[in-house]
Amino acid sequence: MRPMKHPPADEFILESVLYALSDPVRMDIVRHLAGVRAASCGELDGGRPKSTVSHHFRVLRESGLVHTECVGTTHMNTLRRPEMDSRFPGLLGAILAQQTQA
Repeated sequence: MRPMKHPPADEFILESVLYALSDPVRMDIVRHLAGVRAASCGELDGGRPKSTVSHHFRVLRESGLVHTECVGTTHMNTLRRPEMDSRFPGLLGAILAQQTQA
């Protein structure tokens, strides 16, 4: 298995973060991860096809929002909140504080 790429915090790009958060599926993943220590891809897939979920996680990882670690055959995901808050203070908190639109 190829190692997953996770940019260092000083390489986070605001436009990439905002793009990652612009998709409702990815936003739901980030909201879920904000409330838990870690979650597997299976817990976060919402019944979507594996290829679709893989794409969403790649976008989240490359933006710096999510860290994915392989634990056996399971991919465990965590929100990189401290790194994100260090690079863009208050941004993630403000976004997560917004209510979802019905």
